[in-house]
Amino acid sequence: MEISDKGLECIKLYEGLILKAYPDPATGGIPWTIGYGHTKGVKKDDVITEQQAEAFLLDDLQPIYTTLRQWVKVPLNQGQFDSLCSFIFNCGSGHFSSSTLLKRLNQGDYSGAAAEFFRWNKAAGKFMRGLDNRRASERQMFLS
Repeated sequence: MEISDKGLECIKLYEGLILKAYPDPATGGIPWTIGYGHTKGVKKDDVITEQQAEAFLLDDLQPIYTTLRQWVKVPLNQGQFDSLCSFIFNCGSGHFSSSTLLKRLNQGDYSGAAAEFFRWNKAAGKFMRGLDNRRASERQMFLS
């Protein structure tokens, strides 16, 4: 299974598109980011096209597909798959693989897994409205 257009639009909406490399807000430098949250090999002053940003996004999803194949032991519909792609893109495979969300999902508790999205609305321990909005969107997609 691969992400749908709806899932891609969700990631694009919350990541935003920036065609010139920008520094990590916490470090003021590394990791530099470009496109839709792409960091691999990005250097200060890099500039890309929208088409390159799209290609980077599709490439960046490949390890997420691997994570889902490796860790999810229950069937997923397209909405669930899309929402988990967005979640992992934002939170990382490591956090997902050790999450209660995954544990509940693999127990077949889909509604319990959906309830876990809102536990991931903080950065550095602080509530973030943008993350809360993203988690609400991912949860809605998961339940669709």
